[in-house]
Amino acid sequence: MSTSTVSTPSGQRSALASLGKPFAAVAGVLGIVAALLPWVTFSLNDGNWPDKSTLQFFDAPFAVTGFRWHVLLLGIFILIATFAPVPSKGRVIRWLGWGLVAVSFINGAYITNKGGGFGAITAADGAFAFGSVAGLIGGVLAILAGYGIGIEPVGEWKFKISTPVAYLVLLLSFAGVLLAVAAMLTTGGVGTSNPYAGAIFLSFLGFAAGVLGALSGVGYIRWLSKLSEEHRVFSVIVLAACALLLPFTDAGNEYWMTVAANIGIYAATAIGLNIVVGLAGLLDLGYVAFMGIGALVAANFSGAAAANFGITLPFPLAAAIAAIVAGIFGAIVGSPTLRVRGDYLAIVTLAFGEIFTRSAQNDIGSLTNGSNAIPGIPPLSLFGAEFNKEFSIGAVKLPAGVLYYVLIVLLVAATMAVFANLKFSRIGRAWIAIREDEDAARAMGIKTGQAKILAFLIGAMLAGLAGAVFAHKNGTVSYESFKFLESVTLLAAVILGGMGSIPGAVLGAALLFVLPEKLRDFEEYRLMIFGLALIVIMRFRPQGLIPDRHRRAELADEDVGGVPVDEVHEAPKEAKA
Repeated sequence: MSTSTVSTPSGQRSALASLGKPFAAVAGVLGIVAALLPWVTFSLNDGNWPDKSTLQFFDAPFAVTGFRWHVLLLGIFILIATFAPVPSKGRVIRWLGWGLVAVSFINGAYITNKGGGFGAITAADGAFAFGSVAGLIGGVLAILAGYGIGIEPVGEWKFKISTPVAYLVLLLSFAGVLLAVAAMLTTGGVGTSNPYAGAIFLSFLGFAAGVLGALSGVGYIRWLSKLSEEHRVFSVIVLAACALLLPFTDAGNEYWMTVAANIGIYAATAIGLNIVVGLAGLLDLGYVAFMGIGALVAANFSGAAAANFGITLPFPLAAAIAAIVAGIFGAIVGSPTLRVRGDYLAIVTLAFGEIFTRSAQNDIGSLTNGSNAIPGIPPLSLFGAEFNKEFSIGAVKLPAGVLYYVLIVLLVAATMAVFANLKFSRIGRAWIAIREDEDAARAMGIKTGQAKILAFLIGAMLAGLAGAVFAHKNGTVSYESFKFLESVTLLAAVILGGMGSIPGAVLGAALLFVLPEKLRDFEEYRLMIFGLALIVIMRFRPQGLIPDRHRRAELADEDVGGVPVDEVHEAPKEAKA
């Protein structure tokens, strides 16, 4: 037998097997030590590195905050995973190691680039700061330790818990998600208030990725998903409550309420596009035009000075009319799908998007005001409270725009409910059958033409409804907000998040709008970094970040439960061994 590998029930281990645990223990210690060491030898030109990590201000090494706190936690987690009976120990340690590498490398590389070379993170003029080096070495050792211990299948939790305990677990888990979202939005500050905001934000993402990977490896994410499916109604209520509680966190300021509201509008639109692309498999490159139609219809019924209808309707009625009109145009655009598919369908929808843009730009029909747009759309109000003003609940004062945020959370919840009910209905199964094989679906008796037109109609109605909210939220409607690039962004959100997945569309829209905002610190490089991040995600997660189980089975070589096919086939062999 070869001495380079040792046969175990979980497969083959490398020559690092005997060094797995020692490497992991050293990695954990190095992570803790790195958090307690200075990271910069001298003050940088743009100011001191955050979290008092500069040697000159390193007077309280145990008062760790920010990225040093993240490094400390990763080191502690690695030690716990090393000596505790953790499922899939090697997989967990490897993920934590990658998190430690990410945090250490991002901070070290940025300090080196901004601080005048390698001496900024090692030694300069008799001053020493080896925090990033210690963290990077610890992260690499943890990754090697993971492979040495063995990358076992994702842990599976089969025990049952009572309903009250399940409710408590879901409540605490979703509260953790709320705090993580608030931390992601506020980490590094806003705009140019912190010259190192982009690097600190990327560092936080590295920490979050490591922790989430470890939780997934240990089996907690899969178990939580099953638990939320078993208690779906409670989970939806708690998620909605967590979304509504975001204004009460550190992210509860006017800037992030505006960003979150815009994310919600595009998330609702992306869910509508998910019906067309994710369920029915119809590539639509002009989808944002339906959102524009809804926005223009609502604007013309808003009573704005530049409105052309001369009729002022209550917002609910105007929004309903906007959705219906957008749905009619959706059915019209969907009609050519009876005879074209694939690339030809993409060209048809692209042409419709361009027709809408040019018509709005040239004010054809005298309904769009062309390049002058439709400004002065009045804000929504409820019981005398304007949605764009500050709002108080007792002694708690909430920022301006929080009521728009609440409205959009309800809008997203409504579109998610529509999508979920359609997906698991008879028509939803027909759409999925058309997506998989239209000829086979037709042979099985599905009226594919009607089903495709219905997909366009419903998707367009949801986009029109989101457009009506968009018009009142922004106070102006211009054709420039509904160009081809917006359609591509929506399509990218659906694919990135996971085609056919409800939370995937929301997550995809959130990432596509949050990442550019948080990476403004990198100026001309931010779009390049953003693009590279998308490429990496698509390379390693072609099924999307939160995939639909059927798409996961198609694109990730996993069964519908998320277990890799290779592991499914290996299980019987291991049992025999």
